[in-house]
Amino acid sequence: MPKVLFLTTSHSYNDDRIFYHQAKALRDNGFEVKICSLYAEYKGFMDGIEVESFAVLEESIDTKIETFRKVCSAYRPDCIIGSEPLVIAAVKKFVKENKISCIYDVTEWYPSMSMLQKYRFPATIFHALKFSLIQLYSGFLSTHFIFGETTKKFPLAYFFGFKKQIIIPYYPDSLYIKESIKKLDPKAITLCYTGQISKDKGIENFFKAVDRLRQKMPALHIRILIIGSTVQESDKLYFSSLLKTYSFDDIEIRKPTNFETFTEAFADADLCFDLREINFENNHSLPIKLFYFMGAGKPVIYSDLKGIRKHMGKLSFGSLADPHDAEAISDIIINYIRNPELYQSHALNAQKEFKGKYNWEIIKDIFVDFVKKSIDP
Repeated sequence: MPKVLFLTTSHSYNDDRIFYHQAKALRDNGFEVKICSLYAEYKGFMDGIEVESFAVLEESIDTKIETFRKVCSAYRPDCIIGSEPLVIAAVKKFVKENKISCIYDVTEWYPSMSMLQKYRFPATIFHALKFSLIQLYSGFLSTHFIFGETTKKFPLAYFFGFKKQIIIPYYPDSLYIKESIKKLDPKAITLCYTGQISKDKGIENFFKAVDRLRQKMPALHIRILIIGSTVQESDKLYFSSLLKTYSFDDIEIRKPTNFETFTEAFADADLCFDLREINFENNHSLPIKLFYFMGAGKPVIYSDLKGIRKHMGKLSFGSLADPHDAEAISDIIINYIRNPELYQSHALNAQKEFKGKYNWEIIKDIFVDFVKKSIDP
């Protein structure tokens, strides 16, 4: 029975991609699977998958590297799947000595803006270069690549094009999707924002669009549903000021829900939004939530991101918009209200495309086969 070890620094041991999709797919195909994370403390078995996780995210780099090395030495995997450059560097000696495969699963843009924002110019340039070189070094050490999206292939796929690689998007397993197609009420509408509450993720853009809609259709009952939370103290203060500025009559703010019940949390929403800022990092992302909205049958209004356009083209179940154009976004919402048949069509299209193109069952075997061939070429 081949043994696969997932290693990650910043993702939780029960991360939706790692645990609920990749690890379970390998388990179901006869692999012995273990997950090691540095995000939180946990030791035991979950659904037949071994988990050995440590709360050492804030510890030194040496402590993190030593933790991964000890886990590798004890478990003796046939394949390692790592999610961050530090992981790949930490296991280089074990991989070389035991001649096993080391797959780098690239799901985040590296270096991320959050990594660089604590540095002042011109120090940001130096650190951006340093982190970029670390990324290239990780690519050199890896034996295989998995990319979460086409726009994240640069630079590794181009510098190391001779290494085996595949694209495995963030498609959800339909097992975790609750369908909730709504019939639009011409007198009331529920608009939903999910995820991290911050300027970068577009909470102010969302509020501005809703406010413009309120001005244009004063008789319309607008309910706002927010599922998420702030991370930084600055985001908390920023969000509080926005709530005072806009003073919406009907707004509900729910704490983030667990992965397995995520689609249930926004079941009563009519439209789902993601109006994040279009900066370099966001523009090259393919937001995971999009596929959960699709599976639930929710029309969407998203920022016009390159990552979405390149992967999906024009949406048949919603619109890509300039996140700062509150006027145009409010017009899209009004068009749904005045044309309920369009809304119904987009809701059905979302569900149809999810089932036909964008669910985990379609790509699961490709992933398993890739891991299998990395062990036995």
